[in-house]
Amino acid sequence: MLIIPFRSLSQEALYGVLDEYIGREGTDYGTTQQTLAQKRLRLLDQLESGQAVISYDPISESTSLIPGTEVDN
Repeated sequence: MLIIPFRSLSQEALYGVLDEYIGREGTDYGTTQQTLAQKRLRLLDQLESGQAVISYDPISESTSLIPGTEVDN
């Protein structure tokens, strides 16, 4: 597993990773619906704060978001 610094990605690539994650994982946002933009912002906040990081698995050639606590410092 490799950690991809989210700031190293273009906006298009970053949004592609986030959108794919949102569509694949599905997230419970409570009783109110959120737009794609709102979901992206929530994930971007988590990336900014270090609560989440982007991981890349070279075997499956896939990316995911994982909790920042799962990363060895």
